[in-house]
Amino acid sequence: MLIRLSGGRVIDPANGRDGIGDIWIRDDRIVEPVAGESPDMVYDITGKIVMAGAIDIHSHIAGGNVNTARLLLPENHRAHTARPAATPLSTAGWSTFETGCRYAAMGYTTVIEPAVPPHLALHSHLELADIPIIDKGTLSVLGNDDFLLGLIRDNAGPAAIADYVGATVGATKGIGIKCINAGAAMAFKHNVRSFALDDIVPEYNLSSRTIVEALQQAVLDLGIPHPLHLHTNNLGIGGNVETAIATIAAARGKPLHLAHLQFYSYGKEGKRGFSSAAAELAEAVNANPNVTVDVGQVMFRQTVTISMDVLRQFNAMGTASPKKSVIYDGDANGGGIVPFNYRSNNFYNAVQWASGLELFLLITDPMRVFFSTDHPNGAPYTTYPDLFALIMSREARASWLADLPAAAVEMTTLPSLTREYSFYDIATMTRVAPAKLLGLRDRGHLGPGALADVAIYHDDPDRAAMFRFAHLVFKDGDLVIRDGRVTHYRFGRALKVSPTYDSAIDRRLSRYYDELYGISHEMFKVPASALGRENPFGEVACGR
Repeated sequence: MLIRLSGGRVIDPANGRDGIGDIWIRDDRIVEPVAGESPDMVYDITGKIVMAGAIDIHSHIAGGNVNTARLLLPENHRAHTARPAATPLSTAGWSTFETGCRYAAMGYTTVIEPAVPPHLALHSHLELADIPIIDKGTLSVLGNDDFLLGLIRDNAGPAAIADYVGATVGATKGIGIKCINAGAAMAFKHNVRSFALDDIVPEYNLSSRTIVEALQQAVLDLGIPHPLHLHTNNLGIGGNVETAIATIAAARGKPLHLAHLQFYSYGKEGKRGFSSAAAELAEAVNANPNVTVDVGQVMFRQTVTISMDVLRQFNAMGTASPKKSVIYDGDANGGGIVPFNYRSNNFYNAVQWASGLELFLLITDPMRVFFSTDHPNGAPYTTYPDLFALIMSREARASWLADLPAAAVEMTTLPSLTREYSFYDIATMTRVAPAKLLGLRDRGHLGPGALADVAIYHDDPDRAAMFRFAHLVFKDGDLVIRDGRVTHYRFGRALKVSPTYDSAIDRRLSRYYDELYGISHEMFKVPASALGRENPFGEVACGR
């Protein structure tokens, strides 16, 4: 099948394009214009905006915490817009099936679930396999598990740690490694209730800093494209900007991705001891080109916070709205589910909202700042279109600021910021940059050879409306969305890396699980045959 997308405004920063032109698709790939050959199908997209399919590097869309949140909040299912009756589980809101449909409607074609504990990898992959249209990927969580902490404590050396990380990523079919409040969940089991970068994990005599350094080096040694994805210490606490800046310094020039940075951008100014320190933090990011970040933007509405940072979630139980929560102290990280309602008339929530937007506007390189709400922690991913509108319009921000508490606005620099993102910036931040950071050479751009993941939008002055419902979306050259509605269901792949490591670590792990738990280490592996999809995985190049 040869397809011509004719006459749209093509915005493709990876190839330096921003102008009127055509895109040619043959089967599942973008191809050069074909001289003398008539296309099988032509779409006249004159007046439309054309970008590659968008990529989300941090969105919690599968796994135990997501399911527990669904069970905890049945009222949200009842309040949710009814699904089409002909689709599976049509009475359920926020199902796995609906996740793929809503992402695709916004022009997204790849989404990464950033927090999968190794022992829940199969469960998470089974859920991801049920999400239609989009490609997916997972980050395996390490940093609070006994085996890793034991290796570091016993001075096993960088090679052994890299072998363990490589074995874990390979077995769980991940695309990289995430670390959540390194050491804190283990310390929580010893009744520790606050944990900073240089605090010590009882019984292991290791600091959070030491654990992060070890994982960061292992990712480098294995040649995993995506750098260590770090949820650092002291999330959500006034004055935690000092922790974030100290963590950036601790990276010592090595690649590091800081997750949901907005939740670490708080100072202690003002009578409430809570202010935006986003300007100071953005300055640190700008000065350290080895660091990338996603924002974790807050939006005012009901949501639910889900995290394997069990210490943080335990401390947040008092702010639950509605007043119910789940905290579990389980294997490795444990976790917590705490509903939360961000309110525009709340001083603290208003500062959070503003500080996230400050980060977007003050971090100068769109290749190093990524779009996220840390779904669903800052807000559901369905708020993305509203947030695109805010970073693209100073006037829109001013309108929102006028309704916020004046005392909160005084604690931020947002009113003074005039920057407005262009389409080119949006395409860079949501297409080119995440593809590069994840090592996905086949997407994020519209050059010949790329996957034919293409999103076409109406050039609507209402940018939120424009990005909420794409005009056309192609996944692997297959038309799946027309004017925001699914035209064709299909299933994507789970992207993974296969790092090379010394297999002796597998035998050591087998002995460990057999002697400690009486179970086989093999049970943590994710076999393709279990997922019920043809060719369920896509390989991402790995290695130096």
